[in-house]
Amino acid sequence: MAAYDSDSSAGEFEETNVLLGYASKDADEDTISRIGGRPEWLDPENPPTAAFARCKVCKGMMVLLLQLNGELPERFPGHDRRLYVFACRRSTCRRKEGSIRALRSVRVWKEVQNEPPKVEAKEAEKKEQRKPDAAGPGLGEALFGAKPLGGASANPFSSNANPFSSSSSNNPFGSPPANPFSPKPEKPAESSQPAEPTETETAVKSLPKTFAETLSLNVPPAQPPPPAEPWPEAASQPKPYPTLYLADAEYETLDPVSTKVPENARVEAADADEPSALDREAFESSMDATFQKFADRLSQNPDQVIRYEFAGTPLLYSKTDSVGEKLTKSTMPGCPNCGGRRTFEVQLTPHAITELEADDLSLEGMEWGTIIVGVCEKDCTPRHTEIGQVGYLEEWSGVQWEELSKMK
Repeated sequence: MAAYDSDSSAGEFEETNVLLGYASKDADEDTISRIGGRPEWLDPENPPTAAFARCKVCKGMMVLLLQLNGELPERFPGHDRRLYVFACRRSTCRRKEGSIRALRSVRVWKEVQNEPPKVEAKEAEKKEQRKPDAAGPGLGEALFGAKPLGGASANPFSSNANPFSSSSSNNPFGSPPANPFSPKPEKPAESSQPAEPTETETAVKSLPKTFAETLSLNVPPAQPPPPAEPWPEAASQPKPYPTLYLADAEYETLDPVSTKVPENARVEAADADEPSALDREAFESSMDATFQKFADRLSQNPDQVIRYEFAGTPLLYSKTDSVGEKLTKSTMPGCPNCGGRRTFEVQLTPHAITELEADDLSLEGMEWGTIIVGVCEKDCTPRHTEIGQVGYLEEWSGVQWEELSKMK
């Protein structure tokens, strides 16, 4: 982890909004957030269909990579949330679409009428609260349960303060009672003649379907729910990875960027010729800047297994693969359940592979560089799911596979 001195002056380190999770064999107070093991559902009596955990390549059952207690009381009051990431253990399915899948489970205890608080408007205030010299608990302690930097507080993934805990409080943002003295709005007079379509409506109806589809904001067509399928007995499922708990978490801190010029640096004359296009192309191809940033960032906190920042920006392993191009040039696919947008929530790092395969003597293990999970930004519930009932929805998982040239 990046070194931190509680007496350091401002400017000597950089703190980000990314919450880092670390693996431990000891669960402490939290037994929900983990990597490996077998999934535990919000309602054990109402598990999802086993079809969600089948590999789309071989149709076999997959194993759990990540289970995350993702309650966010400020964003989604009254919501119980958990995220699951599954992976196929067969070597023949690696690097293929559908061999890694993400699942979100949600249960809403109370229907919220008013809009949730605007988290963005409080970011500056919360960031100040996270600083070491700020009075009172910081965002990591109050929201995520993470101890402030340099502090020695309780387990950040404990069930007392962590949004990943299983407890849920009453909704503080419930609708206020209606004002009995407020005048009722007058009902507009109904016209006996049907309204004629406007020029805009007529024009829209005449648009070709292909053009109308381009206005769908990258929302895939609604998919029918997978068929109900009971889970097979544990003995007939693939061997799970060992259970490691996310018992420690802290906000990411980075070493300061050095502005010192190396002694061997060569200073070009101001009137020197610009490098040719071929020279620039050769230089860019010889150095993968995106991967270098990825490696440098992880090297400062090498034991991290997950990076968490709801509505944040994922750390890309590459910009040239299909996932990198999608996230840099457009956006992740929208939510097929509600038609809204998806947003980044969590990603797994390569050190998770090291932790999960520590006792595996096989030379052929998992080969992904990172797994990026995007979820519905509204935390919608499946259609026809009643209040207090658990629903399950498959979410977007963007897998950036480790490049073969980097494996050598």
